[in-house]
Amino acid sequence: MTGGCSLATQIAEDIRARIRAETELTASAGVSYNKFLAKLASDHRKPDGLFVITPKMGPAFVENLPVGRFHGVGPATTTKMNRLGIETGLDLRGQTMSFLQQHFGKSGPYFYWIARGIDDRPVRADRIRKSVGAENTFSVDLFTFEAAQDALLPIIEKVWRHCESAKFRSRTVTLKVKYADFQQITRSRSLPRTIDERAALERVSLDLLGGQFPVTKGIRLLGISLSGFTPTDLEDAEQLSLGI
Repeated sequence: MTGGCSLATQIAEDIRARIRAETELTASAGVSYNKFLAKLASDHRKPDGLFVITPKMGPAFVENLPVGRFHGVGPATTTKMNRLGIETGLDLRGQTMSFLQQHFGKSGPYFYWIARGIDDRPVRADRIRKSVGAENTFSVDLFTFEAAQDALLPIIEKVWRHCESAKFRSRTVTLKVKYADFQQITRSRSLPRTIDERAALERVSLDLLGGQFPVTKGIRLLGISLSGFTPTDLEDAEQLSLGI
């Protein structure tokens, strides 16, 4: 491992330790040589792990992943890519720049380069966090509302505890659902006023969850996030950039 990766890994471990000590929450972290791969790495050991993608590992790591796992490739784009015969990072890397621009417009160059493990976007450490949330991937797929509800309640609790600790409030709740086939959906609801108590967050979250049942395929992941901070909350919200 290079010295840079070693230092970044130590920093990531220190951040995870601080999050656990200050909030009693777990956190996953990813370390790599660009933003795209670091995000992929952070997903690889959720909910409480650290994964490093070195420059030597990067291209092979990307080519073996389904395109639906790529940050920036949403459900609609995944479906379109699959229709074009693009199932994995290796398939995506096999396309020309002109082909990707023809079918995906301005996103074409981005897809072309990330398929090669290349992402030159700068990391903005001072960016104000627009949302905060928590999610969990399950070892056993969930098929009933009761099972999903039981799995979602601890996630709601994590998010609310973090809100209380950071002293911020928001108006929009988003439910994230990922199925066993990696299809992912989100459902959101914005309220006229900020959510000021855990019971309100739980009520909205479970209502969004109930709207997804019955299901025809197992649920692999559930998440809840909050956004729509009021102006007075933005200073506090900026402190949430580490996520949970």
